[in-house]
Amino acid sequence: MATDEKAARVGPRTGDDERPTLEDVAVFAGVSRSTASRALNDDAYVSAAAREKVLAAARDLGYSPNQAARSLVTRRTGAIAVVLSEPEARLLDDPYRTAVMRAGYRELADVGCQMVLIFSDSREDLSRTVRFLEGGHVDGALVFAPHRADPLPKALRLLRIPVVFGGQAAGIRRGVHVVDFDNEGGARLAVEHLVAAGRRRIATVAGPQDQSAPIDRLAGWRKTLLDAGLDPADLVEESDFTLSGGANAMSALLARHPDLDAVFVASDMMAVGALRTLETAGHRIPDDVAVVSFDDNVALAPVMDPPLTSVHQDPREQVHAMVQTLIPLLDNRPLDPRRRILPVTLTVRASS
Repeated sequence: MATDEKAARVGPRTGDDERPTLEDVAVFAGVSRSTASRALNDDAYVSAAAREKVLAAARDLGYSPNQAARSLVTRRTGAIAVVLSEPEARLLDDPYRTAVMRAGYRELADVGCQMVLIFSDSREDLSRTVRFLEGGHVDGALVFAPHRADPLPKALRLLRIPVVFGGQAAGIRRGVHVVDFDNEGGARLAVEHLVAAGRRRIATVAGPQDQSAPIDRLAGWRKTLLDAGLDPADLVEESDFTLSGGANAMSALLARHPDLDAVFVASDMMAVGALRTLETAGHRIPDDVAVVSFDDNVALAPVMDPPLTSVHQDPREQVHAMVQTLIPLLDNRPLDPRRRILPVTLTVRASS
């Protein structure tokens, strides 16, 4: 049948009927409605020739499937939740977390999924989050719940949708999929660099010790100092991953140890505050005090004065690995729960 004859059979459309239907595509391709449906849903039981005819017809007619109708057939929404279990204000002020959100959007778009962003901070947020995820609005979830006491990971274990965690799942060791960075190994790289540069009084501004990542970074700092024959006693100050927190922690360390000659800071944001405190106190960087950080965030580390030496971890690499873990789960393919640890590197700049 000629193309103009097919078009005539489809017929003109007006008003609400202007959008072509699946039946129009089937007529245009010269196949049954069921064959057209299977071809558009990438069903394996459709010949290559029939699939090509259907796809060509859909292109020629400008056909786009009704997502609601497709969801009824495939039981898929095409949406994935990215859940961040932190206060909204802190998340939006943290360059690393905003990089995580951007990576989530890009990686999910690359596999044809829409990102649904959820902030979950309070008990009320927890209930709303669980209800939303249970309600069939998304096909799966990528979850960042860093606090060890966070009830969200345990609540999510009861859901029927697949979940992959970015970082340790609040102390849950078995039965979950986790993609994390080598936080302890990264801290070791940082401290070994400082020791090799001749630094001997190496303090640390540690992150919150109710989170797995800063716990591991602190452990790496301590073990590496001990391995080098250096004493870590009283050279730790805990903070909260904010600029002001880093500044205040650095002030406390200088008050106790005015002769310290290096500091490992558990995040770039805190390192910015620490640098300001050191400069205000008259310390030259790195001549008097060398500074090494963690994150290597492109919006902070390279543009500081001096540029920050920092342990490099790429949020997009983590999110990519999380999405690749999630995809077979969405297709009901068996995958044993595991904890995948991504390597990190040290980017050396002028601060050390």
